[in-house]
Amino acid sequence: MVSSELSQSQNISMAKHHGRIKSPSSLSDGILFVGGALVAFLVVWALWSFFSPGPVPAPGFSTAHFPDNTLDTSTAAAAAAAADTPSASCADSSGPNLRHDPPGKNFYDDPELSYTIDTQPVKNWDEKRKEWLKQHPSFAAGAEDRILMVTGSQATPCKNPIGDYLLLKLFKNKVDYCRRHGIDIFYNNVLFQPKMFSFWAKTPSVKAAMLAHPEAEWIWWVDSDAAVTDMDFKLPLDRYKDHNLVIHGWPHLIYEKKSWTSINAGVFLIRNCQWAMDFMDVWASMGPQAPGYDKWGEILSTTFKDKIFPESDDQSGLIYLLLEEKEKWGNKIYVEAEYYFEGYWMEIVGTFDNITGEYMKIENEVPELRRRHAEKVSESYARVW
Repeated sequence: MVSSELSQSQNISMAKHHGRIKSPSSLSDGILFVGGALVAFLVVWALWSFFSPGPVPAPGFSTAHFPDNTLDTSTAAAAAAAADTPSASCADSSGPNLRHDPPGKNFYDDPELSYTIDTQPVKNWDEKRKEWLKQHPSFAAGAEDRILMVTGSQATPCKNPIGDYLLLKLFKNKVDYCRRHGIDIFYNNVLFQPKMFSFWAKTPSVKAAMLAHPEAEWIWWVDSDAAVTDMDFKLPLDRYKDHNLVIHGWPHLIYEKKSWTSINAGVFLIRNCQWAMDFMDVWASMGPQAPGYDKWGEILSTTFKDKIFPESDDQSGLIYLLLEEKEKWGNKIYVEAEYYFEGYWMEIVGTFDNITGEYMKIENEVPELRRRHAEKVSESYARVW
């Protein structure tokens, strides 16, 4: 019996022993199975991620709202690529796409193209501009009203010690005005034609700007010593829709008195078109780089009795074209006399006190004008004036 009990005890002991061994073996097998499945899943997922393209974000997608390193490299690269495509730029309402220039050829690929004033005339400029805008559709919206302001001064320091300081202040005035109205500005301090000095320097600068900025419909030349006195002023472009050149002047002084001060060529607005290209070439032919410069000085001095110096100048030359070639040029030139598109400072500065008083009076009567607002929406307040 003892033996039997011992045997039974041994059997029970063995049974318990075998039971403890079998249980860990099953658990281990289960862990191995799950681990293997997980590894297989990770391998398949890694291969799928490697061979499949990264998601391309929708047009207008921006990472600006995400902290640095939030997006992985593939997503960031895809976003950058999408931003460079024409379709993305068209869908984006942020304006012209400055990073997109298609490989298709345009007038810039012409080896004969020159920005200088005394080279072969530019031909078919209207068609070339139109084709360029087709290649760059993001610039098409608003192109008919887009303005580029061009100004400049000499490359050397002013002889007067305060001169450069005043030029800086006057340039800041123009920059502030352009910023408020979404106008690009180009400041030139070199001579595009070395012989075209002083007031003649503007013509080659304007022509170069026309070629360099086919996206701009208007080039607005403003002399370096001119200042914008009304920062809310907005050019009435609708008034000039049938004209290609706008200058300030007095028609009776042009056609009746034949005065060389009947207009002022220090500020003018010229359309970026073939007519303007042709006009600039004719106008510049009276300049100091041309062989007929001295002859033009004699002609202009004879035509304008009040002209105070014998040399040919741009202002007298412009008036001469108005008088003598009115059908060819004059009918497309708008002589602005309804407001001071440009005025001599001695005639204007004395009126500032009255202008300030009127502004304060209107502001007191219209509470809306006293409200503080962002600079970008200033034009809506300017309409109230």
